[in-house]
Amino acid sequence: MATIHTEHTGPLTERIDITVSQTDYLPGFEAALKQYATKANIPGFRKGMVPAGLVRKMYGASVFADEVVRTIEKALTGHLKETDAQILGQPLPSAQNDLSTLDHKAPTDYRFSFDIGRKPSFSLVHLSTASVQRCRIDVTDAMIDEEVERLRRRNGEMTEPETVGDEENVLNLRFEACDEHGEPLPDGTPHDNSLLLRYFHPDFRARLMGLKKDDSLIIRIGEAFQDKEAEWMLSDLKLDKEDPASKEKSFRITLTKIGMVEKAEMGDAFWKQVFPHMEIKSEQEFRDQIRSEIQQQFDVQTESQLHQELYHILLEKTSLELPEDFLKRWLKEGQDKPKTDEEVEAELPNFLRQLKWTLITDKIVQENAINVSREEVMAQMRREVMGYFNGMGMMQGNFEWIDGYVDRMAKDRQQFEGSYRKVQTEKVFQWAAANSNPVDAIVSLEDFQKQQEALRHES
Repeated sequence: MATIHTEHTGPLTERIDITVSQTDYLPGFEAALKQYATKANIPGFRKGMVPAGLVRKMYGASVFADEVVRTIEKALTGHLKETDAQILGQPLPSAQNDLSTLDHKAPTDYRFSFDIGRKPSFSLVHLSTASVQRCRIDVTDAMIDEEVERLRRRNGEMTEPETVGDEENVLNLRFEACDEHGEPLPDGTPHDNSLLLRYFHPDFRARLMGLKKDDSLIIRIGEAFQDKEAEWMLSDLKLDKEDPASKEKSFRITLTKIGMVEKAEMGDAFWKQVFPHMEIKSEQEFRDQIRSEIQQQFDVQTESQLHQELYHILLEKTSLELPEDFLKRWLKEGQDKPKTDEEVEAELPNFLRQLKWTLITDKIVQENAINVSREEVMAQMRREVMGYFNGMGMMQGNFEWIDGYVDRMAKDRQQFEGSYRKVQTEKVFQWAAANSNPVDAIVSLEDFQKQQEALRHES
């Protein structure tokens, strides 16, 4: 039986020495050679009739090394399981381990060493004393007005006026690269786009008013569009938005079509279009329902922000030491592809942060018996599928096919585990929120967005 000796090499690191004797590995070695003899395909010998001596001569060294290593790894795995060792990553073989010392012609005792990093013991921060805020965004009448107008445009009918005359006109344009005199460039490729008139710079819109189909203008991107829209156009035209010269490039734009959405009229038909499964009897009921839906969307965002605050508190206020030297070595040597010292140093901060969060969430899950059922995972996957296809505008008609689609997804282990982690993470944050004492605060959308930006900078 293998002899095992452990030695503490640091606060959270150990060295495990494993010594195996001939009685540990020789029976397995001899059995493996016999197995080779039954399968070896050597010219001049019938399969299964190769002399044992020849098999030992040809394969003995590699079979011996494999069996000694297998015996050592089995002893290491058994020791870790028996002692219920809570380790980080995997054991790392010592640099002193030397496979060249393994000699099947002179078997003896062999000792190999492994380094391990242990998970730390720690206590979670007391969330009940943490300063956190649960925001509720004030839904203003202006927000409702804006959403009503958006829905009226979305559910309206497209017409084709003869001339440009409204900031809500949709302009189908052909962009052709040219010089400042309008002469086409030899390497220019025409590019079609569709833009609302109001996307153009306010000072430039007057030049577009009154234009008809097939009319054209010479423009410069920086003149025709403001900052955000200019960047978007430069990207669309495959130009470098970081190069100031790109905004000075000239294009001939030709109006190929004018569109105008005639907004839907307020009334039963419009309300039914927007809320087909509800009985809306008045404009006020319609606005109240819009207010409710906007509030629900905001509540999702504010709850997410609360979770983000709790994440920072748990991560930054929980005192937790890690064996960094061991983890650096594990990052460098313990992966499929070894890393350079520079790569390890670059990856280490984010790796340590993720590892700390994993340890914290594991502790929360274990201490509070947070479980995730298969039904909860399947429901999460169904929501993901419906969200995806709804975003693609493909959620109309019979939805029975979704169950079959989700069943197929669930057979993919990676997808199933991803959804499992999402449900578990949500439950962890629900626990954290329930164990904190957030202060309720009504805030404007602008103030909430500033808070979000501040949190992003902290991440």
